[in-house]
Amino acid sequence: MLRGEGRAFSAGLDRAMFTPEGIPGVPGIASLASRSAEDASAQIAEWQHAFDWTSRPDLISVAAVQGHAIGGGFQLALGADIRIVADDVSFAMAEPTLGIVPDLGGTKRLVDLVGYSRAAEICLTGRRVGANEAYAIGLASRVVPREGLDAAVGETVRALLAVNRDASIETKALLQRAGGRSQAEQEAAERAAQYRRLRSLQGLDD
Repeated sequence: MLRGEGRAFSAGLDRAMFTPEGIPGVPGIASLASRSAEDASAQIAEWQHAFDWTSRPDLISVAAVQGHAIGGGFQLALGADIRIVADDVSFAMAEPTLGIVPDLGGTKRLVDLVGYSRAAEICLTGRRVGANEAYAIGLASRVVPREGLDAAVGETVRALLAVNRDASIETKALLQRAGGRSQAEQEAAERAAQYRRLRSLQGLDD
């Protein structure tokens, strides 16, 4: 489960990161400009990798999002399989308003969720997206009162844990890859997955 501490899920990038010095133990992103393109790309790839774990098919991730989810925090929430949000949530992709781009995998995830036009408007204006709109356009799976967020997430997690784990893994993999397949290709993948599941249930795993 992904959960922020305090009033906000994530208030976004610390402005100190725009200085070469950054914050203690973490160099500022401004320092990337003085490195080679290869070194800068490798550093950004490391940051992206830290956000990619939610894409693993062998786990189901739930984000409990309250208050602000800005920039990197928004991109982290976008990677979750299920986003349950409090009624005070405020999503924003603020990077372009700061002169930089979203670079933690959020551009594709946002387009996949809400479509190109909506994603472009959200990113290129940097405006805030509240709870009701987030639910309406597919950014949120569910909206609950702030004080009911933990209970709603707990209920969802219990329901997820009650489902056969291997069936969940196979189903998540099917859902993740559906967008890049034709209907016929997806149906073929479903057949293969179902055969694996039936053999496993009968104790006939390869």
